[in-house]
Amino acid sequence: MTDLELIFTMLGEASTTEIAKNKNAQGFVENHKAAKAGGNVAGNARKELEKKSGAKIVTNQNFKDLIESKKLEE
Repeated sequence: MTDLELIFTMLGEASTTEIAKNKNAQGFVENHKAAKAGGNVAGNARKELEKKSGAKIVTNQNFKDLIESKKLEE
């Protein structure tokens, strides 16, 4: 997972938390709606960056692979 992938994941989680808190979401259904809305916030931001930068954000890299390749470089 690259830095940008991590950032957009964190944006989705933070957006979901904020939406759920502000709407006082109770139970599965309301929290599910908040999660969808939070995911949409991050998804829209990702798509906008991809459009402006001309490069894809999502990769097939795995954090574990990144750590192992970094160890090999040392």
